Amino acid sequence: MPYPEEIVAPMRQELIRMGVRELRTPPEVDTFLESQEGTAMVFVNSVCGCAAGSARPGLALSLTNDKRPARVATVFAGQDVEATERARKYFNGHAPSSPAAALFRDGRLVHLLQRHDIEGRSPQEVGQALIEAYEQHC
Repeated sequence: MPYPEEIVAPMRQELIRMGVRELRTPPEVDTFLESQEGTAMVFVNSVCGCAAGSARPGLALSLTNDKRPARVATVFAGQDVEATERARKYFNGHAPSSPAAALFRDGRLVHLLQRHDIEGRSPQEVGQALIEAYEQHC
């Protein structure tokens, strides 16, 4: 059962303030990801502690890098269930993970940072891992 919106609204707003586009429906996900040109990232948001403690702050740090995805969007696991399921279909058979960050180049998944890559890491370490992916693929 999804958390009440008053609980998740601040978590949504944190990403929106970073300039991340929120995708709440499957058609929004398809429209965002079917644009095959350039780089795009989908961040799978979550209410878990590692999302709050490392993933969202790490994403914020990474987005200050000169090289970064041209387009960044988010789905919210456990909240916008259908949109999240649709986004995960683009993750090429990888097991569901939240939080997660999927980087695409010209419509192809080129990097996926999953929960096991985030748990126990500092925001700086998560941010650096994303920056390294941007430097390689953006």
